[in-house]
Amino acid sequence: MPKIDLSRALGAYAAAMTGIAAWALLGGAAASSNRSFDTIDVRRINVRENDGTLRLIVAGRDNIGGMIVGDREYPHPNRTEAGIIFFNDEGVENGGLVFDGKLVNGKPTNGGSLTFDRWRQDQTVQMTSTEEGDQRRAGFIVNDRPDGPIAFDRLQRIRSMAPGSARDAAIQQANAGAGARRVYLGSNTDRSAEMSLRDATGRQRLVLRVEPTGAASISFLDSQGRVIRRLTPGAVDRQ
Repeated sequence: MPKIDLSRALGAYAAAMTGIAAWALLGGAAASSNRSFDTIDVRRINVRENDGTLRLIVAGRDNIGGMIVGDREYPHPNRTEAGIIFFNDEGVENGGLVFDGKLVNGKPTNGGSLTFDRWRQDQTVQMTSTEEGDQRRAGFIVNDRPDGPIAFDRLQRIRSMAPGSARDAAIQQANAGAGARRVYLGSNTDRSAEMSLRDATGRQRLVLRVEPTGAASISFLDSQGRVIRRLTPGAVDRQ
């Protein structure tokens, strides 16, 4: 009986198994790109086009990341929720769906927001719901945004400034050029329902309101926020 070289036999077996595994992973995957799973546990999913352009992120709170513009990611000033982030054809963030909620000091907190942005700008349309204990608000918001893109590098420099009057002034100046709310339609924390229309500077000019008691009114406001005329079902009040 011929003598068997055990080390060579094991080497040949390992090489054969490696080849089979490679075929299964490469050849088998090439034959069919469709897979079916019962359950997938992941921390984050990036959806990309064939050329690698990022189009969608699905992630939990800890892995959703910051704001992505082109190939660069900037820290988000207040995003702490899980959700889905949308990206346009350039791979730039242009909206998303985020949500959170938990008990804080024994009181329920809850939030959800669906937004769509201007090109390289912040949200222009938002559906939102927030809850902090007995303080609840839900509504639809329309915002104006500047024509130019957000200057992310400038915002980063402002955030890195030391606390003080100079930083406060820079933040105020940046906020002044960020756009203005134009429309709000929804409920308020005092349980009233309201439609508020504002001018291009964000000042309320027309408010339709229904109180929790059912009392309804239409108010016209001047540029200083003063009610100059108020209509109710039974009377007209002039301020």
